Amino acid sequence: QVQLVESGGGLVQPGGSLRLSCAASGSIFSISGMGWYRQAPGKQRELVAAITSGGSTNYADSVKGRTTISRDNAKNTVYLQMNSLKPEDTAVYYCNARIQTTGWVRNDYWGQGTQVTVSS
Repeated sequence: QVQLVESGGGLVQPGGSLRLSCAASGSIFSISGMGWYRQAPGKQRELVAAITSGGSTNYADSVKGRTTISRDNAKNTVYLQMNSLKPEDTAVYYCNARIQTTGWVRNDYWGQGTQVTVSS
C-alpha cells in the first residue's frame, strides 16, 4: 500500500558528498516524522537524522555539522545531504517514515536501503 524508495547512494571518495532521496508513494493521508538510519556490517542500525512534519531536526553526533536533512511535503520526499564524507559513513542507509493511511492509524514504513560506500 505504501512504498518508500531510496536513491542517491553509491561510491564516493573521502571528503566527497552525496544527496540521498526517499520518496513515499501509495495511499498516504499524512506523514509525520521522516528519518534516515544506517547500518554497517556487524553493527546496530542507528539513527542518522530525523525531521518532523514541522521541520524540526535531529542529528547523530557523528554527522552533525556536515549533514542536512530536509523534506518536501508536497512530494512526500525526504532528503539527506551528506558532505565531508568519511570511511566510517559507509553503510546501508534506510529511509523511515511514520505514515497515516487511515483516520487514526499511523505506522512506520521502511525503504529497501541504499548502499553508501566511502573509499579511496
